[in-house]
Amino acid sequence: MLTRHGVRPLGATDLDAFLALASRDPVVNVFTDYRARTTNLEPRWLGGEMWGRFDGGEMVAACHVGANLVPVQATAEDARAFAERALTRGRTVSTIVGPHDAVQVFWNGVAAGWGKPRELRWNQPHLEIRGTPLVAPDPGVRRTTRTDMDELYPACVAMYTEEVGISPEYGGGAELYRARVTQLMNRGWSFARFDEGRLVFKAEVACATPYAAQIQGVWVPPDRRGEGLATAGMAAVVELVRREVAPIVSLYVNNWNDSARRTYAKVGFVETARFATVMF
Repeated sequence: MLTRHGVRPLGATDLDAFLALASRDPVVNVFTDYRARTTNLEPRWLGGEMWGRFDGGEMVAACHVGANLVPVQATAEDARAFAERALTRGRTVSTIVGPHDAVQVFWNGVAAGWGKPRELRWNQPHLEIRGTPLVAPDPGVRRTTRTDMDELYPACVAMYTEEVGISPEYGGGAELYRARVTQLMNRGWSFARFDEGRLVFKAEVACATPYAAQIQGVWVPPDRRGEGLATAGMAAVVELVRREVAPIVSLYVNNWNDSARRTYAKVGFVETARFATVMF
């Protein structure tokens, strides 16, 4: 049943229409496309809901509402409609993330009722690479295995804490976070390079579809930065992912992270959109 402004929760019968919507920009929409394909839009598997906005019976925009709230193909009008619906239920999400303009309009619509965010990150470059990296890949980068966990897990915690500003183990989250690290490893989506048994570079595929894969968690220990490990490591990850996971590799980066942006540019990533993130 449609609510005000043509918004309603989606279900399994809406999957084809949603995938058609996401395919209008399959790289930018890789996260929500992946979530739809792996959950069949069933709320119990989504851990939340996917909302659709309809005009004349056609789905024109959508919004993932789980731990992350992510607008999909949303114009300013769509974002305002999603914000109005969101205000009726209160904030349950920890992050709002996605294309800059839609996130900004959505946030403006809910800010008064959702409380002060922990951090606002505007203008995050969304990058992608569709071909061979511009630099030689590090031949030492490989998929991680369970025998790597003693090195890998602390590195993942350190990366997350540095990037997000709070440990993933905060508030008793260690078990869930370890399960997530293990899940990515088991999927073959966790990559690292080791130097005499010590992890010196890592990165993961966060999500993937037949069209694209999104990279997360790129990290080098502070005392090994500036050696080119991330550049050669990312070139290796791009080659592995393009060959075995998806043809296009994407990620988004903080605008102020000049060293990371230089690294990705050297590898051959180019900016194709701008993201924004609101963190609670």
